[in-house]
Amino acid sequence: MMNSLFLMGPPPGGAQGGGGLMSLLPFVLIFVVFYFFMIYPQMKKNKAQKKFRETLGKGDKIITIGGVHAKIIEANETTFLIESEGSKLRIDRTAVSMEASQALNAPAKKD
Repeated sequence: MMNSLFLMGPPPGGAQGGGGLMSLLPFVLIFVVFYFFMIYPQMKKNKAQKKFRETLGKGDKIITIGGVHAKIIEANETTFLIESEGSKLRIDRTAVSMEASQALNAPAKKD
């Protein structure tokens, strides 16, 4: 008698109805955690970098991602003409390091 109950399967209409949704719940939670701890902060950082690069103009001091300290002498839509120790270079706007340039231009703290 006991073996025949196991072979019959679940009762019709239902005991398994929520099982499909419950098996997806861990994947949904993992995605939400990844989004808020990895994807969203990166998107926020990219947006801040884009805004920073758009505000740069003639006369601003910058540091490139390669470590070159320079001053902007001409700003175009996608490039900068920079001068560093008498040399002029044309660089892409994306070659400017936001963190290093902000640290360079930050006022010195007085103790």
